[in-house]
Amino acid sequence: MTSRASRSGNGNPDAVGFEQHDHAACVRDGMAAAEARCAEEGLRFTSVRRKTLEILLQEHSALGAYEVLDRLREAGFGSQPPVAYRALEFLVSNGFVHKIEKLNAFIACTNPGTAHYPAFMICRSCDSVAETQSMPARGALGDAARAAGFLIERTVVEAEGLCPTCADKADT
Repeated sequence: MTSRASRSGNGNPDAVGFEQHDHAACVRDGMAAAEARCAEEGLRFTSVRRKTLEILLQEHSALGAYEVLDRLREAGFGSQPPVAYRALEFLVSNGFVHKIEKLNAFIACTNPGTAHYPAFMICRSCDSVAETQSMPARGALGDAARAAGFLIERTVVEAEGLCPTCADKADT
């Protein structure tokens, strides 16, 4: 796949699309944000947690826990599933990584350290994933929650379709 998730040029500064970008800077900035937040909050950013995040930042696509485990093993870390699951649990619980429910896989967060409600666009052809922001407190869901006296704390929004690269291939 030649396209990667990046800041979109579509006029929405919070949207993340499927376009080319400075991938090295993306990985570097993501790691720096995680390191800074861990230092600031006294979180243990162990070598296996660091490597797991780096693996996910390098991909810009969702990876299953066993794919992460295989890459950790190749990098010299343990080969038992708890190695990957514990690292992923830490990264998800601290907002560095999101779980993509449809794929039962994980992807690095594009806005680590900021409170947000992500929504994911998942390509049904190549499984690439892009993150954007949703506003669950607004619109029909927010209206229904308010009417029921319900306070939304977490949502999972996943849309399936075709990324631009796969849509172009489908048109030809």
